[in-house]
Amino acid sequence: MTDLPARVLFGAAYYHEYQPYERLKTDLDLMAEAKFTVIRVGESVWSTWEPENGRFELDWLQPVLDGAHERGISVVLGTPTYAVPPWLARQYPEIAAEDATGRRAAWGGRQEVDITHPAFRFHAERVIRAITARYAGHPAVIGFQVDNEPGPRLPHNHGVFQRFVDDLRQRYGDVETLNREWGLVYWSHRLSTWADLWKPEGNAQPQYDLAWRAFQARQTTEFIAWQAGIVREYARPGQFVTTCLAYWSPGLEDDELTDSLDVTAGNPYYDMQDSLTMPEPPREKLPGQWMDYGAWALHHSADRIYSSRQEPFLITETNAQAIGGPSDNRPAFDGQWRQAAWALVARGARMIEYWHWHTLHFGTETYWGGILPHSGRPGRAYGELARLGAEFERAGDLVAGITPDADIAMVYSAPSKWLMNKYPPLAGPDGGPDAGAYEGIFAPFYRGAFEAGRQVRILHARQLHDPRGERPGLAPESAAELHPVLIAPALYVADDGMLDWLGAYAEAGGHLVLGPRTGYGDHEARARHEVTPARLVRAAGVRYDEFSNLHADLPLRTAPDSPLQLPADAVATRWVEGLAVEDADVLAEYDHPHFGRWPAVTTRRHGAGRVTCVGTVPGRDLARALAGWLAPTPGSGWQDLPDSVTVATGTAPDGRRVHVVHNWNWQPATAQAPLDLTDALDGSAVPAGTPVRLGAWDVRVFAAAPEADA
Repeated sequence: MTDLPARVLFGAAYYHEYQPYERLKTDLDLMAEAKFTVIRVGESVWSTWEPENGRFELDWLQPVLDGAHERGISVVLGTPTYAVPPWLARQYPEIAAEDATGRRAAWGGRQEVDITHPAFRFHAERVIRAITARYAGHPAVIGFQVDNEPGPRLPHNHGVFQRFVDDLRQRYGDVETLNREWGLVYWSHRLSTWADLWKPEGNAQPQYDLAWRAFQARQTTEFIAWQAGIVREYARPGQFVTTCLAYWSPGLEDDELTDSLDVTAGNPYYDMQDSLTMPEPPREKLPGQWMDYGAWALHHSADRIYSSRQEPFLITETNAQAIGGPSDNRPAFDGQWRQAAWALVARGARMIEYWHWHTLHFGTETYWGGILPHSGRPGRAYGELARLGAEFERAGDLVAGITPDADIAMVYSAPSKWLMNKYPPLAGPDGGPDAGAYEGIFAPFYRGAFEAGRQVRILHARQLHDPRGERPGLAPESAAELHPVLIAPALYVADDGMLDWLGAYAEAGGHLVLGPRTGYGDHEARARHEVTPARLVRAAGVRYDEFSNLHADLPLRTAPDSPLQLPADAVATRWVEGLAVEDADVLAEYDHPHFGRWPAVTTRRHGAGRVTCVGTVPGRDLARALAGWLAPTPGSGWQDLPDSVTVATGTAPDGRRVHVVHNWNWQPATAQAPLDLTDALDGSAVPAGTPVRLGAWDVRVFAAAPEADA
């Protein structure tokens, strides 16, 4: 990772150019009083940088950078390529992104462009060079954000499709190989020449769709790497290059894209108020709701951002107040800003930057609340965040760049997610295909671990085993030592080497948990002809050839002599794999006249380790019980916590241990310190066994000596 200040950077996106009147000095003074140390500028206003083709106006940012530097506030400078100016759209209409039907994206929003088009690239490079040449040398600038939330579209333009065909030709060599690998004998799709390849609009072949999605993600990766290369021609030593990622973007493979960056940056947004309640919010996330919902989901977002490079990261945007538009206004309760920020820091964030400083008076995001309200006068949000800024200052280098702990690791697969977007194994509430099926399988395992008080590390499949051999991966023996428990849910798209790696991990001493759909497809998303779970049947001691969706949850019961003890309300949801036991112990059974013939959960010793199979999407009680069995003692050391309290632990760069304790409820709560601690915010000693009291929506931060809870 690039060099960053030895404290958590804290600030907001700041758009002086959006202000309705001159208030630069007032804004910067307020930021300094709130202990801001960073602002992000410049990424949204290409038409201000270049009002007409070839005419640049660059001076307007100088007072902002000068004023920030005078107050000790650092600056992240953005390139504006995600917001194309009207003159460029007018003069080059062909750069508009086209959808599958060939319809061009209408102008008036943002990111309407085909990022691969030569005309767009020419003008994008010119404005990037003009801005970075002018301001890279400014002492306030510590880094650059190239573009913004890349990968929101899947352009189907002629040039994109032709590059896709070229890419296939390079990968497969000839059409006969493609015919064989994609199974194009089906429905008479065999190609006689590359010119026969149909466009994506009418495609119904899963293998085609997977290749198309992977190609689109590579275009996003190449675009960001291209920009990063230009910026580095001007950047000073020590300045970082990043982009801010929206992890739900369809054209994104985050672990590959971040290879060309110096540090990962992400934009987690979360529903506030009652949505953060534990032990459970008053309602579940609504279908189509895009932001995180629940304390567990906030932590999941942080762990996803960490997973991109397996190192601490930046938060370039997160909630300042209400988000989502004029009909969706739920700003945080008192204390929730602190809770969310400290949760992100505990999971590895070394910058917390809000979107944005002031609430806009015009435009699409008029009611996407900033730190300051429309009046521009400091209010409750400013006061809460000023308190947080002071806490980050007091905590200093202790909490900047925490390496978070993990009791359980989970394998994440972008190709499996892409495949399940279009060909989902799960149905939605209306009975139709659930395009979010991948997360519908993955997330319950994560949530169960979180609610059981276990911490999770998310690992991309490519970080364990790279089928292209472009990175060394992680040896199974090392993985078993670093991550004694590894859950692999919904790993549908996997080559032989990946599945063999999982078996070797268990044989080396790891506890491998296979979730629904894992090991069913190969690297081309073809259903395997082996008995499933493919290449792992002997290790797992079970096999299956039948599976079923569920219209209703199935009650579960603990199997005789099972070490996995289920609560009375434990259920299986959405899916059943008909596991046939060959040489495994049954842990949980379905209480049902038909499905009861198969076990719900099995386990078997394999080499020095173990393989456990979960043949269903676990309900919350099953998921919590499973996590508690997989990791009997939480690595945090905190025991018998109230249902509303969570603890995140990790290691500071200097080796000190950090404990961040949350109470996600209106009711005060008390926990007991498991070892001698020091309050990182007031310096007081907290001996082992001391009650740790938390108020409503409270968070406390503690330090321990490096060897204290090793």
